[in-house]
Amino acid sequence: MTTFPSRTRASSVIGVGGGRWRMVLWELQSSDDTLRPVAMRGGSGVPGWLLSSAGRRLLAAVGAGARGGADMAAGSMGQRMVWVDLEMTGLDIEKDQIIEMACLITDSDLNILAEGPNLIINQPDELLDGMSEWCKEHHGKSGLTKAVKESTISLQQAEYEFLSFVRQQTPPGLCPLAGNSVHADKKFLDKYMPQFMRHVHYRIIDVSTVKELCRRWYPEEFEFAPKKVASHRALDDIRESIKELQFYRNSIFKRKTDEKKRKLIENGESDKTVS
Repeated sequence: MTTFPSRTRASSVIGVGGGRWRMVLWELQSSDDTLRPVAMRGGSGVPGWLLSSAGRRLLAAVGAGARGGADMAAGSMGQRMVWVDLEMTGLDIEKDQIIEMACLITDSDLNILAEGPNLIINQPDELLDGMSEWCKEHHGKSGLTKAVKESTISLQQAEYEFLSFVRQQTPPGLCPLAGNSVHADKKFLDKYMPQFMRHVHYRIIDVSTVKELCRRWYPEEFEFAPKKVASHRALDDIRESIKELQFYRNSIFKRKTDEKKRKLIENGESDKTVS
């Protein structure tokens, strides 16, 4: 029997079909009242106890709740964004390594829901000594190089902590990575943290793409976009990226859509054509 921590409650959901049965154990998160599947068991044939009147009543009682809980978990939780930022010894995927990583979870409206680990990963002195002059200057100035040398956290330990965090906050395979130039982070995560990457969606939300489009399409509004401080520390960079995307959403996306709707209405056209 699976034992759950006291901070959660668990319920068993039983489904029967096609001559097979399964039992899914759901964990109710006390922090936000969301359900998360944590274990599954199954077998062939119908368990004898299900044929009793008590078993049939149990199936009827939990069926609707199980479906609702699964829909809830895959619905609102599936809309979350997994914000990440890495600091590396360089951008060469063949020889450079991750030295810092941070992670935040937001909802689809960019509200921060959970702050994950912010870890500095130990790397050998030879690798740090071989960094480019740019990396030596910026990582030295921020204190990151010294912190990497003093860190006792391995890459494997870091992946385990980040994977544990995103598993608690997001359903598997539904939530994309988000960040500024996050395609570069994704390359390193694909190579060095494959288990973490298998949990997130294959798509990404790259704020840099939105930035470049707004620079070209709405240059006047773009002038008011928040300027990055460029501290080159992972958690600070994530917060700046979220703030930047909030600006584009509030100042450009919504207003421009409203203007288009207004012009369509003025011209006697249906606003249903606006996507």
